[in-house]
Amino acid sequence: VQLVESGGGSVQSGGSLRLSCVASGYTYSNYCMGWFRQAPGQGREGIAVINGDGSTRYADSVKGRFTISRDYAKNTLYLQMSDLKPEDTARYICAAANFPMTTWQALETMKAPDDFGYLGQGTQVTVSS
Repeated sequence: VQLVESGGGSVQSGGSLRLSCVASGYTYSNYCMGWFRQAPGQGREGIAVINGDGSTRYADSVKGRFTISRDYAKNTLYLQMSDLKPEDTARYICAAANFPMTTWQALETMKAPDDFGYLGQGTQVTVSS
């Protein structure tokens, strides 16, 4: 399994970006996929997950601003980010589970993402004020 993220970049506060994650060789369409982020000197934060049934869960810090979606035909995960803030600056990393979880469990497991399953290398998002 290989997860490859793209779509990161530098934007001004209030701007938008859409991240993509192509999941090659990933066949667990019923399991959770999601995004977590890590800023320098800070811990990992799970921010959005989507389950195979389409259910989603978000961290409070991004709720109402970010939208996670999944294209099963393209085996691709997306994260639409709007109203970006400087505190959203971080490396955003895609994760795909290799065991079943609820969306609540998935968001919690992202605190220790090595336990989640498969991880990408990440894409950098920088938001300037």
